[in-house]
Amino acid sequence: MSQILSVVLNIALAVHVALIAVCVWRVWRGENVIDRLIGADLVGTLMLAVLVLLALILVNATYIDVATGLAALGFVSTIALAKYIADQQMF
Repeated sequence: MSQILSVVLNIALAVHVALIAVCVWRVWRGENVIDRLIGADLVGTLMLAVLVLLALILVNATYIDVATGLAALGFVSTIALAKYIADQQMF
């Protein structure tokens, strides 16, 4: 891997980790439930990006498989929580 690509990937990883910290703060200090749900969904999305960046940095495709499973789980959990918040019942 070229040196420039390695530097760019490491900078992108650092930026994503910083953004995860901001989103976790928003989940913790959110004004209402919707803000917290959006923050939690964004944390999941940023974790996907971190896993893909790690796969590129470490040249290991296993992280892509983990990211795919996390994406499916995040989608289903976000839809379930949004339905619960809207209707105050799960099913």
